[in-house]
Amino acid sequence: MLNSVVVVGKLSIRKNDQVQVIAGREKGKVGKVLSVDHVKGRVVVEKTNMMKKHVKPNQKNPQGGVIEKEIPLHYSNVLLYCTKCSKGVRHGSKMTEKAAKGKKGAEKKATKVRVCKKCDSSLEATA
Repeated sequence: MLNSVVVVGKLSIRKNDQVQVIAGREKGKVGKVLSVDHVKGRVVVEKTNMMKKHVKPNQKNPQGGVIEKEIPLHYSNVLLYCTKCSKGVRHGSKMTEKAAKGKKGAEKKATKVRVCKKCDSSLEATA
């Protein structure tokens, strides 16, 4: 049971999203998602859940020493961060219509966006 893999469905948290940690020793911290593991249901958040690792001198690190790196959190311990509400919030999805780029015609394409349940503002990362 220790090494069993629990397959998690599609996660609504994606790379480069702003999230807030809601449980554990890092509770309350806000950071950017660096990576998402869909199979294990874990996310790596920037500057949270840091671990110190002692490394021997090698080709990549000739000096050796202690390095700090982020380790994954379970996705249930983070919420998407709403900049308008200034906190982690539950989210839903809405369909929005966008005009097709480069065309003068009235052709519109519907896209699904994540929205804050409290203030109804979009939570999509602007890159």
